[in-house]
Amino acid sequence: MLSIEEKKLPKVFSLSSLTKQFTLMDACELLNCGMEAIIEDEVTKCFAAEELPSWNLLTRTNANYHYISLRLSVMWFTGFFIRYFILLPFRVTLAVIGTLWLLLSTAVVGHFFEDGSFKRQLNDYVSLTCYRILSRSFSAIITYHDTENQAKAGGICVANHTSPIDIVILSCNNTYAMVGQSQGGFFGLMQRAMSRASDSHIWFERTEAKDRGAVLDRMRKNVGDDTKLPILIFPEGTCINNTSVMQFKKGSFEAGGIICPVAIKYDPRFGDPFWNSSKQGMVEYLIMMMTSWAIVVDVYFLPPMTRQENENAIEFANRVKAEIARKGGLVDLVWDGQLKRMKVKQAWKADQQMLYSRRFKVD
Repeated sequence: MLSIEEKKLPKVFSLSSLTKQFTLMDACELLNCGMEAIIEDEVTKCFAAEELPSWNLLTRTNANYHYISLRLSVMWFTGFFIRYFILLPFRVTLAVIGTLWLLLSTAVVGHFFEDGSFKRQLNDYVSLTCYRILSRSFSAIITYHDTENQAKAGGICVANHTSPIDIVILSCNNTYAMVGQSQGGFFGLMQRAMSRASDSHIWFERTEAKDRGAVLDRMRKNVGDDTKLPILIFPEGTCINNTSVMQFKKGSFEAGGIICPVAIKYDPRFGDPFWNSSKQGMVEYLIMMMTSWAIVVDVYFLPPMTRQENENAIEFANRVKAEIARKGGLVDLVWDGQLKRMKVKQAWKADQQMLYSRRFKVD
């Protein structure tokens, strides 16, 4: 054991004395971080449904049913009957009506009207009507705050991402140009229908590097153009469970113009909209949404932000992310959301090793 006087003396390492003065205490901090990461790291828990303090009678929050009491069992089966045999058929009907309305109305607007202010106004009306019908298919209860800050034509709207229905939630109050990967099948049909009504939408192939450059060029052309819809982007690039905000991709902040941040905060007590795409298919997810009690959400429109002098795209993205996290009551994380699908980069491991090595003062 070291004496009190020896503990107070600062360690100055040299190449000759490093092996003599090194103790197990020097590695305890690193070991502690490693044990915390194994038990519960701050990244992995962002990709799982948020745990509730109390059960809300949904299967999702109590997947393994256990008998507790007759009264509770009767309540659960009553709720199950209401959600699956009354609410679900009605909500599926609304979803079909809303989808058909989107396909038919955008086809009419695209084929029978020339580009101009009237076509844009008609597209706004069609879009708002469609998305409001779709929002009823999962009983969305939406509260918008500070709507005077929402994105205008030629602007860019960035928001934290929890679920595919984020698009529906935001589009119930404003019409946006979508930016996303080109899809096939039914979703590809919807993309083509939306593009007929407005040429502001941007679709790309994620695997082609040249398409990424073309997307940035298209965004720059849209910025500041009053005839173009405001662009809606989710810079995280993946769904997070609405407890945190993860790294924003810098590409969205290189186009210039005014950035309008939006914080989306869901109330999971009535239904958790988080989509774990690695474990759930789209059909399974939609059924889960339509059998929830309701989707209760607050949408906060933050004041517009612009890139400052001597501020690069990454610094600007981090500043916007911090504001969204603060307003939505979310944890601001520096980690990349793509860790859900890929391994940690070697460069990140090297950074941690470098930080630890700086603790040693070598003469």
